[in-house]
Amino acid sequence: MYTCRECERPINQATEICPYCGADLTEPIGLEAEEPAKKRTVSFILMRWAVLLAILSAALWGFLWFVLPEQSGDPAMRAEARAVEALREVRAALSAYSEAQGGAYPASLEALGDRARGPAQKALSEGYKVEYTPAPTGSDGRVRNYILLARPGNYGYRNFYTDESGVLRATRENRVATAQDPAF
Repeated sequence: MYTCRECERPINQATEICPYCGADLTEPIGLEAEEPAKKRTVSFILMRWAVLLAILSAALWGFLWFVLPEQSGDPAMRAEARAVEALREVRAALSAYSEAQGGAYPASLEALGDRARGPAQKALSEGYKVEYTPAPTGSDGRVRNYILLARPGNYGYRNFYTDESGVLRATRENRVATAQDPAF
């Protein structure tokens, strides 16, 4: 039960004005004359904003450092190295398949499974598309030759070519690399 602090009669808890004496019950108890707030100087305000800006800048830098991947070196060289690595891995998988199948190559890279899919996805993450083209089937119905290409998605990057011989060839021209291009 609550009582009015002026007339000390019982009142409802949510009452803001005493119904008996009319006292304002919303004012804090013991309200004394407050001294006026000090006016803040311009230098204090600027210093506060500088600290706030420094904290926000540090937080933004930390967030970007954590989220963005580390970029070092030439992106074209990094992408080309990943494409060459992918071609070599797929070629190694094709060679292993050929040895197991008596010299025949698959009609598509699907037969190699993850041994071809993984390197192709790595090359694709750097902007290169790995393309496999089997030669026409021979008289025995088997594929004996193939062409493996790495085509860039970015202008100015090298196009790569390899076949069952294992020689890697490249060109900077905006066309498919061929067997007549210089060795890489």
